[in-house]
Amino acid sequence: MRDPADLYELRSDLPELSEPVMLVSLDGFVDAGAAGKQAVATLLDGLQHTELATFDIDGLLDYRSRRPVMIFNETTWVSYAEPKLSLTLLHDLEGTPFLLLHGLEPDRRWEGFTAAVRQLVERLSVRLTVCFYGIPMAVPHTRPVTATPHATRPELVTEHTPWAGRIQVPGTIMSLLEYRLGQAGHDVIGYAVHVPSYLAQSEYPRAGLAVLEYIARVTGLVLPTEKLAEEATRVDGEINRQVEASEEVQRVVRNLEAQYDNFMAVHNGLDVDALLAGDESRLPTADELGAELERFLAEHGRGSAEHDRGSEG
Repeated sequence: MRDPADLYELRSDLPELSEPVMLVSLDGFVDAGAAGKQAVATLLDGLQHTELATFDIDGLLDYRSRRPVMIFNETTWVSYAEPKLSLTLLHDLEGTPFLLLHGLEPDRRWEGFTAAVRQLVERLSVRLTVCFYGIPMAVPHTRPVTATPHATRPELVTEHTPWAGRIQVPGTIMSLLEYRLGQAGHDVIGYAVHVPSYLAQSEYPRAGLAVLEYIARVTGLVLPTEKLAEEATRVDGEINRQVEASEEVQRVVRNLEAQYDNFMAVHNGLDVDALLAGDESRLPTADELGAELERFLAEHGRGSAEHDRGSEG
């Protein structure tokens, strides 16, 4: 294997860090509700930050599978959305330093990239790595946002109830990074935040806010959440208005609530029958629920985009 250090360029004037945590969000596979994307944007917009390392994006990215956006204006190319993958140093609201690895998920050299990140983890004495993203689930927007936690050691997530048993899924670079760092004896925690399937294609601020709250609880970092909380409240109101406009959609949401409450009751040892509105066998499947709500709420994302475009005009 080539030297993993060839994949990144590290600043020579590194600050002194005392066992910082490292957050990881890489865009490329799944991030329902743009949960990870919103969390990263909130951190970069609200906190002081400095780039410590940049990765060789030309050697890691397949440009033809994920073509960067360019803007053409009348007769001239005026901008290019340069793809990036970098390690950034931030300070939370109380001045505590932490690291953020963010950007595009590599298409190539996965083993080389994970080895490079391991080098940085060890060089910077990272004590804990936290990965995060959103996944679509048959859950209602009217219940608290939950997550599927995972970690390199079971004792890191003992306070969480498992949502899944043994399953086979497509690999991601964040999953491989967690696996390889665990093999090397480093602690990693991951949070797959559950996003209602009918909102998975839109930006769902409640999920991004949940990401930051999970991170804060496990790391002790004090993170900026006020603006995202305000946006979550606004979007929740829009969703509720759309739901209230249709008795059919209200019925679907109630069924999703019953399905969710049933699951939570089973996992918490409560009386399941007391929470079910009727015969459990009459509940629609997750696919049926998702399809029915997607049909009604699909305009939520497009409506928001049109609103933004109108504001820009």
